[in-house]
Amino acid sequence: MEKSIAKINQLLIDHFGIPPKAKKLPDPLDTIIGTILSQNTNDQNSYKAYKNLKENFKNWGEVALLKAAQIEKYIRVAGLGKQKSKAIYELLQSLKKKQKRLSLNYIKANSDEQIIEELTLYNGVGVKTASCVLLFSLGRNICPVDTHVHRTLNRIGLVKTVNPEKTFYAILHHIPEGIAHSFHTNLIKLGRQICKPSNPQCALCPLKKICNYEQKNLTNIKESKKRDFMLLDNL
Repeated sequence: MEKSIAKINQLLIDHFGIPPKAKKLPDPLDTIIGTILSQNTNDQNSYKAYKNLKENFKNWGEVALLKAAQIEKYIRVAGLGKQKSKAIYELLQSLKKKQKRLSLNYIKANSDEQIIEELTLYNGVGVKTASCVLLFSLGRNICPVDTHVHRTLNRIGLVKTVNPEKTFYAILHHIPEGIAHSFHTNLIKLGRQICKPSNPQCALCPLKKICNYEQKNLTNIKESKKRDFMLLDNL
């Protein structure tokens, strides 16, 4: 599997380029709250919700003084307001109670598996959210798996899994060192732009030669060839 992942990663880089990384790793607590807000919504709306919290409060300590219903007012744009505000509220309250401070820095010395186990104890924090903390805030070689990553890897044939969490664990120990960030980011681009849930643009896919998807949509290639023949006929 390692060789297949390395090949997929290189083909994606050849097509999309190397995704830029943040100059400074964001704070783990920032990342976990931002990821909670990103669940089941688009980047634009989740960023607006995150920005609302950051701009209206000096720190997470001030947010922790609010009730869940008050937090909801600031994050409503991200959708699922009650669910997400409750998760953020309970996360902050749990940290205050367990750690006596609003910080996740205590997890940094732990292994990847220990961190996932620890973070998923918090309400509203699943494996995907925990793995985002590992990749983006701790710089670990971990590939978070959302619906795009799950769909594309199953269509390609790298895995045969029933949900994103199963996909995550199937590839967890097979990511070649140092490529998780580009692999994750470019797979999301692939899923959003080309390998869409319906009507995927397989003719444009940089992985079409190695993809095992049985229902490839090669309409674009057929139409392109048809246009070429029509042009030749008119010469």
